[in-house]
Amino acid sequence: MGTHVCRKRMVQWMWRWRVCPVAASRGHMPFCTTQEPHHVNPSCTGQVTHSPVTQLALSSLLEMGFSETQAEKMHEGSLQRMISHYPKIMVLPIKRVNMVSRLLREKCLFTVQQVTDILRDSPEVLEDDLVQLEYKFQYAYFRMGVRQAEMLKAKVFRMSLSELRCRHCFLERRGLYQTPDKKGQTLIVNPPLNDVLCVSEETYLTQVAMATEEEFHVFCKLMTREQEDEGREDEYSSDEDEELGEDKEDDDDDDDGQHRRKHHRNTGYKKDRK
Repeated sequence: MGTHVCRKRMVQWMWRWRVCPVAASRGHMPFCTTQEPHHVNPSCTGQVTHSPVTQLALSSLLEMGFSETQAEKMHEGSLQRMISHYPKIMVLPIKRVNMVSRLLREKCLFTVQQVTDILRDSPEVLEDDLVQLEYKFQYAYFRMGVRQAEMLKAKVFRMSLSELRCRHCFLERRGLYQTPDKKGQTLIVNPPLNDVLCVSEETYLTQVAMATEEEFHVFCKLMTREQEDEGREDEYSSDEDEELGEDKEDDDDDDDGQHRRKHHRNTGYKKDRK
């Protein structure tokens, strides 16, 4: 991203914080606090009347790649929380925002409103690896039996995949959590997802898992070792498959060569000698 583009975006967000730039150029950017901000064309904000500051904030969101609906849903207070929680969002490229939004809508089947809530409450997903982000959703959906609305309430995407897996598997192996069946039923009563994910480690251990900190940390280390072993096994099996495929191709080539030589020796045509 060019320096001029970054500076322009920073200036737009400064309007949001009541800081009024008098001039914005590559070499000169003085500021004052008395000048009224310029108005934005209402057509770019869905013909909705806002204060000048809010209009410029919405215009900046639109330039970053958020849809009009998403920009409208991110009201003034939400923008403050989002920026304070994750200031890097001010300089993220538009392409990245579009890619994450498309993945959440098309592959994770979140609604537009739900995607807006995720980007507002968990903006750090914009820098997550897309494969890991999709896998985190699949783990929560298939492995834990959590639906999209529950993920939003528990803010699943604020937690790393390893921490999510450790907390879930620790409860599961202690008999305190069970994956629901196709009808959403379990033989035991699972703890609320908020109590599993939205609390501190101390609260999680004392009130949900009923275990000590040492037990949980040892379990997490074992989980990490299991994942590393599984990764090595998968890598070894993939290498084996590639070698078997290459050997099979070589055998097929040898068989084809022998067949051609045999076919050349015995053509089925016998020339009569005179």
